[in-house]
Amino acid sequence: MTRRNIIHFHAESWDGRMLGCQGLHPAMAEATPNIDRLAQEGTLFRNTYCTNPICCPSRANMLSGTYTHTCESWSNFKGLEKGMWTYHHALQQSHEVLLLGKHMDYLSGGHSVMNRVADFLEPLNTACHPVMNADPAQEYGVDAGNERRYHQDDWTSADRAIEFIRSRRPGDRPFFISLNPGLVHAAFRTNRYWWDRIPEELVDVPPMDENQHPAEEYQKKAKAWRHGLDEDTVQTVRRIYFAMCAEADGIVGEIMGAVQESALADETVVIFSGDHGELALEHQQYYKMSLLEGSARVPLVLKGPGIKPGQRIETPVSLIDMAPTICELAGMEKRDGFEGESLLPLARGETTQSRGWALASYSGVTSNTMSWMLRKGDAKLIVHEGYPSRLFNLHDDPGELNDVIEQEPETAAELLAIIDANVDREATLKVWQEWRKHNFAQFQRQAKRGLYDDNSYALTANPSSDYQEMMNNAFTGWTEEDEDRVAEWLKQR
Repeated sequence: MTRRNIIHFHAESWDGRMLGCQGLHPAMAEATPNIDRLAQEGTLFRNTYCTNPICCPSRANMLSGTYTHTCESWSNFKGLEKGMWTYHHALQQSHEVLLLGKHMDYLSGGHSVMNRVADFLEPLNTACHPVMNADPAQEYGVDAGNERRYHQDDWTSADRAIEFIRSRRPGDRPFFISLNPGLVHAAFRTNRYWWDRIPEELVDVPPMDENQHPAEEYQKKAKAWRHGLDEDTVQTVRRIYFAMCAEADGIVGEIMGAVQESALADETVVIFSGDHGELALEHQQYYKMSLLEGSARVPLVLKGPGIKPGQRIETPVSLIDMAPTICELAGMEKRDGFEGESLLPLARGETTQSRGWALASYSGVTSNTMSWMLRKGDAKLIVHEGYPSRLFNLHDDPGELNDVIEQEPETAAELLAIIDANVDREATLKVWQEWRKHNFAQFQRQAKRGLYDDNSYALTANPSSDYQEMMNNAFTGWTEEDEDRVAEWLKQR
């Protein structure tokens, strides 16, 4: 098989519905012309999902081709371990590999003290002390400048990719470029140049979600959005987010221009995707960490030799399919442990048959339980362990405001059976709980000895090694009663 050059633009926090070519949001109709052109010249997978709606485990799943319950990438603190297989490393045997931007956020041990403590203890936080009330990602604003290159670090990474593309010649060893920009991750920041490209009158204010499901209500309190939900605030934040998408699209355009100007266009596959979405105050939440559409949906476009132009694939697919797809493009053998499937038969128009569903889970910060999602056809089931499950018909209710699980129990049972055929949920819960207890006990011992130095969130300007201060930084308002509850939990090992 011919080994293709591969360029993978993997965006941060991009709600997969927010592309002009999706035709779902009027304010985005002209905001992403370059990605829309990519989709017109290639194949758009309209219903693509991440496997875990937060950075580290999403990338761990994508790079390893295994789900969270298999590789145990439970949270932003727990991803893959060093030495575990990823296609980034495997490709070095056959391709020149250039990794740019945020490409290391799949390994265990990164992120802040708050992240690890909250990942360990969130299900015990029955009082729901906020964990995000000092989060700088809540900041938003529009700078007065009119320069096109506003998020300069991402443009610099793109320049390096373009320089590399222009240096390649026919007959050179094939290459793999993975560009992982910070866009469009919160904080919500843009300037007048991009802000003015989003029509104010087309920016929506999502309806209030009145469901008050205990898992969703917990997340709202844990995230502690501090700027209010009045119409002007919501519209401003969403317009900034759309403008950030427009800027990222501009970067995609420059990279595609370099590909077209080179002699390698006919030998190169371009993939545009994202690690998870961004709620952007839909369901009265910001950030990701949710299995609702704005957080779990991601974009996916493939363009290149053999890929059918102008094709729209409706069947749900997943980032779990990225590893087998890239391995096939690179001429590598599919690993036995892969839990997804190559998307190339669909993209080439060779078949309309596929797995037909997308599976995801979440068990990290701001969540008081382990949750599962299964999308098949128009139906989407969300299972919150220990709490009521939820079922939505996305055709009739794209905003996920009307839970129909009581009206359609047979549909819920069908989707749950698919989850249970692929996951031993009871065993997974046990492993997850053991991991949390072991790691918190270790953290607690070491933290009480003053071995940590926390400079995150509320402690940014005043770093501390005091255990109680670090716990209060993780869970604002942490008390002795909370500490007693943790002690009882640890005794249950």
